Amino acid sequence: MLANIPSATLLGVDGRRVDVEVHVSSGLPGYTVVGLPDAAGRESRERVRAAMLSSEMAWPQKRMTVNLSPATVRKSGTGLELAIALGLLVSESQLPAACLEGIGVLGELGLDGTIRPVAGTLVLAAALARDGIETVIVPPANAHEAALVPGLHVRIAPNLSVLRECLKGEAPWPDPDPPPIPPERMDDDPVDLADVRGLATARLALEIAAAGGHHLLLAGPPGCGKTMLARRLETIMAPLDPDEAVEVTRIASVCDGEPPSRLASRRPFRAPHHSATPAALVGGGSGRPRPGEVTRAHRGVLFLDELGEFPPTALNALRQPLEERSVRIARQGASLVFPASVLFVACTNPCPCGRVAMECRCSDAQKARYTLRLSAPLLDRFDLRQRISGPTAHDPPGEDSTTVAARVAGAVARQRQRFRGTPWRWNREIPAGLMERYAGMTRDALDAWMLVVEDGMLTGRGAGRVRRVARTIADLAGAALVEGEHIVLAASLRQDVP
Repeated sequence: MLANIPSATLLGVDGRRVDVEVHVSSGLPGYTVVGLPDAAGRESRERVRAAMLSSEMAWPQKRMTVNLSPATVRKSGTGLELAIALGLLVSESQLPAACLEGIGVLGELGLDGTIRPVAGTLVLAAALARDGIETVIVPPANAHEAALVPGLHVRIAPNLSVLRECLKGEAPWPDPDPPPIPPERMDDDPVDLADVRGLATARLALEIAAAGGHHLLLAGPPGCGKTMLARRLETIMAPLDPDEAVEVTRIASVCDGEPPSRLASRRPFRAPHHSATPAALVGGGSGRPRPGEVTRAHRGVLFLDELGEFPPTALNALRQPLEERSVRIARQGASLVFPASVLFVACTNPCPCGRVAMECRCSDAQKARYTLRLSAPLLDRFDLRQRISGPTAHDPPGEDSTTVAARVAGAVARQRQRFRGTPWRWNREIPAGLMERYAGMTRDALDAWMLVVEDGMLTGRGAGRVRRVARTIADLAGAALVEGEHIVLAASLRQDVP
């Protein structure tokens, strides 16, 4: 007998429907899984068999073939095991086929028959909903995650025995536990922009970066306040838009071990160690390509401290994602696209020892090697580049994060209004061909921008980024058009570093 159970698998950070076809026939006992399963899928036989026997269900002593359709798409993970078990029960008439009609199934099986959570339930359930599935059976731990999909009816069961009783109508469906109440966030080290003394120009650059999504590079000797300043960027950023919250939650569902019970409320802030590999930063790896840090930071901040210590190959791998706001992973037989719209912030020392002027102990060769780790194309992608010398003992504290965040929120609101109906959100994303429409300038501003361009110190990309930064400065000032002073300030904030 043949059974067909709808399920889904992960392809990058997206879901793809999979029809689990189970065929049981007479012949020598055997169990075969076809349809490009990974190692976990090929090992499903032992988990499914033990789960059924532990649940007092007969294991067929027949020829069993499991086809994961479409057969040309690679399947990964253990989320198809529950569908395989139900397919065997239907094929052996231990369950009526009609009870699973139009129902999607997701879940991993434990040896004792428990139904365990699977990663990416949110995107898997969304893929089934897009394909017309109205009801989905998920592990109890994933119930609130699947319920985030609009219009989807979610069913749960703690184990295979209870699930069979519910499907046969012999027991009521269990209700999911109430969603956990998120604990109040108690930072071990609460941060605020008021902690930073002095550094007025660097603080301004940080505010502009948060308001327009501009990439920022801070350079200076150790202890001058670079990291302290960068760590406070998230305290002044605008909150997530509703659709951004969905995107961030989807990525967290795929990448994080803890199933989300509600939409994300904060922008991600990722700060990988400088030993990170190219695959760790941009994604990839052997087997199933996985998202990297630049994708996990999507709609948030990617912070690289000690930029000069990162492997050059890893840093250069970031160049294309920063420009295209996505990562394209090509493998034999598959090509995946990961989202990567991030605000890139980095800190670096001027040389390996980090000292300045006469105190530097580095040789010329050491300085040259250190400088060459940061390629010119990568540095050109930073809209704002600042040298920091450090505060003095007499510098007063600056504005707090709440005050600055209010100005940033106002500038972001102006951008959202300006870009309504377009795919862009930030001034940094304005296409070159639409500068006149979205970053219009006064005559004085045009003259100032031409002087900056004719100076010959900027690339074509750099000239465009100066204009985009000036548009953000105008938004912070509440100006309708970019004025000359905005261009001058934007150009002054793009220093030659390190």
